[in-house]
Amino acid sequence: MTIDAAIAPADLKRSLVPFRAALASGQPAAARDAVIAAVAPDAVLHLCHPFGHVTGGAGFWDAALGPLADAMPDLERRDMIVMAGRTPEGADWVGCMGNYMGTFAGPFLGIPPTGHLAHMRYHEFYRIEDDRIAEAQIIWDIPELMMQAGAWPMVPQLGAFLCTPAPMSGDGLAVSGDGAAALAHVQAMLTDLCRHPADPDPAVMRLDRYWHPACLWYGPAGIGTARGIAGFRNWHQIPFLRAMPDRRLDSGADLGSHWVAAGDYVCETGWPNMRLTLSHDGWLGIAPAGREITLRSLDFWRLEGGLIRENWVLVDLLDAHRQTGVDVLARMREMTKARVPVRAPFPVGER
Repeated sequence: MTIDAAIAPADLKRSLVPFRAALASGQPAAARDAVIAAVAPDAVLHLCHPFGHVTGGAGFWDAALGPLADAMPDLERRDMIVMAGRTPEGADWVGCMGNYMGTFAGPFLGIPPTGHLAHMRYHEFYRIEDDRIAEAQIIWDIPELMMQAGAWPMVPQLGAFLCTPAPMSGDGLAVSGDGAAALAHVQAMLTDLCRHPADPDPAVMRLDRYWHPACLWYGPAGIGTARGIAGFRNWHQIPFLRAMPDRRLDSGADLGSHWVAAGDYVCETGWPNMRLTLSHDGWLGIAPAGREITLRSLDFWRLEGGLIRENWVLVDLLDAHRQTGVDVLARMREMTKARVPVRAPFPVGER
């Protein structure tokens, strides 16, 4: 097989400019045509639960973006990181991290509206062929929106809840340069991370070797954000590994990751990229049913001074619950059935 010459990262990013700009305009009704134009008609887009897999830009709009735009009539897409490059397998990907923001005026997936500004983080990865989207892997932090609506029916998260910020360095939209050193660092970190808990001594992970003392781990709503190595251990890793000590990364025919690195940034997409068995208690309030699940995780890392300073992580937690037999959205509907299902006025306060 002949692999074409690599496309410059700037050109890959440029292919998504009309798509991103239309969704950032605050006028979502005009964005549909731009979405359809950006996506090849036969492209398969893998969306987080409950959307599933859709085909083409019209499928993406009808299943997810359109309902979101209807719920938030002034919907804005706010990209904070945009990375692009060729993976080791020879595919061209663009990874985007940011927040969808808008006035939550109407229901979305049954989540009751608040009438106030709302935010929902997204990690979206797009494979580009012939200047169009040929494939996508997308996670929206739907639990984040549920929490703002007071409609989260599961256990409280251990980490902090916040609107996820952009990189402290302010360069997330201008990522460039050779990322080989950053990629080697992140992959070595993950290798050492997986030495525990098979080796029960946490020191085997050598976290100080890889993570900045003041690192920030921005986890999905349901887990939350953690500060420093101790925060990462306490609010995410210890409960996670206590419940699923056999976690395996990228091992098996159905698991895998796509990696892109540039400058001090690394991103990874996997659909799925982890397999685990819920053998013990302690994670998200899920009972230790001995059931094997897979996890979809889309991640971004930023290094500073050769250490990981910030890590943005989105996991499709609604799909994880689904695999254990828990329908989070159905539980939410039970929790909110007494609320009067009205649409908030928009613009708010207008007469």
